Amino acid sequence: MKRRGIFFKVFTYTTIFIILLVFVTIALFSQQFISFYNTAQTRQLYGSYQGLFEQLHGKSIDEVLDIAQKYYENNQSFSFYIKDNGNKIVFTTPNIDPDVTPDRNNFRIIMSVGQDYVIGAGALGMETDYGSLIFKSLLALACMLALGVTGAFIFARQITKPIKRLAANTKKMANLEDMPSEPERRDELGDLSNDVHAMYDKLKNEIIRKSEMEETQRYFFSAASHELKTPIAAAGVLLEGMIANIGDYKDHPKYLRECIRLMDAQNKVISEILEIVNLTDGKIEPNLEKLNIACTVAELLPSFYPLADANGQRIAVDIPENQICLADSKMLKKALSNVILNAVQNTPNDGEIRIWTEPVADQYRLCVLNTGVQIDDDILTKLFDPFYRADKARSRKNGNNGLGLTIVQKALEIMNFDYSLENAPDGVLFRLDLPEI
Repeated sequence: MKRRGIFFKVFTYTTIFIILLVFVTIALFSQQFISFYNTAQTRQLYGSYQGLFEQLHGKSIDEVLDIAQKYYENNQSFSFYIKDNGNKIVFTTPNIDPDVTPDRNNFRIIMSVGQDYVIGAGALGMETDYGSLIFKSLLALACMLALGVTGAFIFARQITKPIKRLAANTKKMANLEDMPSEPERRDELGDLSNDVHAMYDKLKNEIIRKSEMEETQRYFFSAASHELKTPIAAAGVLLEGMIANIGDYKDHPKYLRECIRLMDAQNKVISEILEIVNLTDGKIEPNLEKLNIACTVAELLPSFYPLADANGQRIAVDIPENQICLADSKMLKKALSNVILNAVQNTPNDGEIRIWTEPVADQYRLCVLNTGVQIDDDILTKLFDPFYRADKARSRKNGNNGLGLTIVQKALEIMNFDYSLENAPDGVLFRLDLPEI
């Protein structure tokens, strides 16, 4: 069975309603229309014969005959008769039958002229006028129905057009196809269309986010497996050599310490991997509190001064004492520690690391600049990827496993802080926007 669309249903229901409304209106007012028409005709007849009535008043029979004849000659479309007080016909026009009882159907009237005469009158063409009324009424009915059906068609099309378009769009949405922008409507259908498109955009963004997350997870697990495989294999070789007492491996204390060093490094990597997983899965919720930015940075710097001094580097800090922000203390310190460590490790010997803040629109912008170095733009976009190292040989030598900036990224995203890493005229600049209290 063929499914009937919403246009057919709306058009049919609206047309039926309009037809019923027209017929009910005619049924209620048809009698009033006929009565009004008859009354109007009767009043017209009274007005037409009023002159004759006034002329006959108090006249003799001969005068009555003369007046009636002249009146008929001047008004041959009229029909009337005159009777005396004995009910005897005195005068009659050729086109009227005085024996027919006057009634409303032929619009005849009876007027008494004092005690002497009675005038029974009508007018030619009254039946024709009544038929014209019926014809005009039917014509008006047909016009009303035509206008009603046309209006129902336009109404159904205007109402169903956006619904049909929305239904077609939802089919495309189900296939995740790109949707064109819809014309703006300021009504409930417009609200519905906006809500559906907003829901589609959110769903599409969520699917893209899930896809990117899955791709990131695959990359992360692949990189983690590779990162863990090499040191474990190296430790295995050392242990096998010591067990077999081959060559230099006979010096067990030396190579056992190397195995312990490798395991400690792997333990650090595993701990950072677990921290990234917890941050990604939302298992760690930020505990926001008021923090003094200068004090927070000052607490972190002592652990970096020995490495900076060994490289001949200078750490310059310019942060006012009265700047208070709202952040999670552990997450912020963890992020800043990795940023400062990354700056120290990548600043050339005798270089400078600058740390300062500047007010920006109800926020404090914390900046960390390591001078004397530039990073290619292609590499900048990858530095927050897990296990990525711009200089792999140098990074492994410094104990950098490529997870520091990934932890920075996850921690700052959980706290919903804006950040960036970009090239500056005199170095590489990391900036972080902290909400002002």
